[in-house]
Amino acid sequence: MAGDEYLLDTPLVREFVAAVRASIDSASSPQEACAAIRPLFAELLADQDWLPARYREGVPDSGMGGGIGQWLLFRAPDGALSLFSLVVPPGSETPVHDHLAWGLVGLYAGTQDEDIYAEGDGGLELLESRSLVAGDFYELIPPAADIHRVRTTSEETSVSIHLLTNDTGCVWRHTYDPQSGEREPFRSGWVNVPCDED
Repeated sequence: MAGDEYLLDTPLVREFVAAVRASIDSASSPQEACAAIRPLFAELLADQDWLPARYREGVPDSGMGGGIGQWLLFRAPDGALSLFSLVVPPGSETPVHDHLAWGLVGLYAGTQDEDIYAEGDGGLELLESRSLVAGDFYELIPPAADIHRVRTTSEETSVSIHLLTNDTGCVWRHTYDPQSGEREPFRSGWVNVPCDED
């Protein structure tokens, strides 16, 4: 990839990405960068007009199953930053998975339950379960809280916005069996762009 890839190329998205990069460049740690980005991210979640309907749709044959759609909105050419929407239809849930990147994740529409896990000697340990409504968001800074599962609890499809420091759909990550803790290689893919084959 020769340059920035904007699948949703609007002034708002370009301004957001530029502000995020400036925050990252001036920060001394992921925690400091996330703190600087939080107000910008809150504004993005509150604005119900910027995300077109196609990026709020589920996908029957998705890489995550259950009709879950992972729509790329922006990614950097070096894979160091991506912005995307994750669409989870009613009654569906993601597999237990990791991200292998830091950033911010927030709910844009609908409601979700989230289960957060950690790896332990005897498998996975459930650390926390929480309910999310539109506008809620959180920092993701591995290894803390990097393994989770989300399920839609609303009658409408839930849509979350992710700003993460990798090419999340194309990097090899892991899914986990919540009982045994066994993990398997996993690449979720993007609905709207292919991944380069290794």
